[in-house]
Amino acid sequence: MGDLPDEVRHHYEQEIVEGQRLAQGPGRLELARTQEIIRRHLPPGPLRILDVGGAEGVHAAWLADDGHRVHVVDPMANHVASAGRLAGPGRAVTAEVGDARALPVEAGSADTVLLLGPLYHLTEPSDRGRALAEARRALRPGGLAFVAAISRFASLLDGLSREFLLDPAFRRIVEQDLRDGQHRNPERRPHWFTTTYFHHPDDLRREGEAAGLEVVEVLGVEGVPGWLGNVLDRWDDPDAREAILFAARALEAEPSAIGASAHLLMVCRSPSSG
Repeated sequence: MGDLPDEVRHHYEQEIVEGQRLAQGPGRLELARTQEIIRRHLPPGPLRILDVGGAEGVHAAWLADDGHRVHVVDPMANHVASAGRLAGPGRAVTAEVGDARALPVEAGSADTVLLLGPLYHLTEPSDRGRALAEARRALRPGGLAFVAAISRFASLLDGLSREFLLDPAFRRIVEQDLRDGQHRNPERRPHWFTTTYFHHPDDLRREGEAAGLEVVEVLGVEGVPGWLGNVLDRWDDPDAREAILFAARALEAEPSAIGASAHLLMVCRSPSSG
């Protein structure tokens, strides 16, 4: 994404560190559930995994620790430098700067492709289609792709839980989110996120199918528990953590509840032929 908007670059360079985000608050639930869903589907390894938009390598680290060979492609040079430093004895991680819409890899070179972020900031349907088509090209026949998206209703529920929705300016942002999925934060207000596209679960499935991928399932990652800060504060208590995960699992595939999750995860398979 050589044309990554300035506000998006600023968000990831100055406002958040992805690894830290996933190590606290709702991020811990998001990480645990993403790991759980991916591990549930992965065949025995070691696998060649392409982590597109992998940032500093949060997911590359645990996948490499599981014995897989992970190559991170990300548009941010500082992310790539951080991911590259993860490599070491027993941990096969490589990284390079690249664009999800034109991957610097050979066709059929990956057993698994992760797209756990690029679709957020590809606000044009044609660009998301190109990224999904590139994931399919990179996959061997029958390989798996895991594609993350932010729910159409994420800012509505986040704004309600953190009371941003009481601000008329945030209310206007949410109204646009609900109307067309195009999230904008023109004043760069902290905690109001950045230029993004928010998916309806049905639209995410349609985009995967349009790219020629076989959609296995579209799941809600955190579910309703992701909005319950008072419960998430008890994450370090093993019994409370298991209860939170149980609730998230119970809702993950329920059509009436998928969109209530902050993040969606689509599991796809590359066609075995053709």
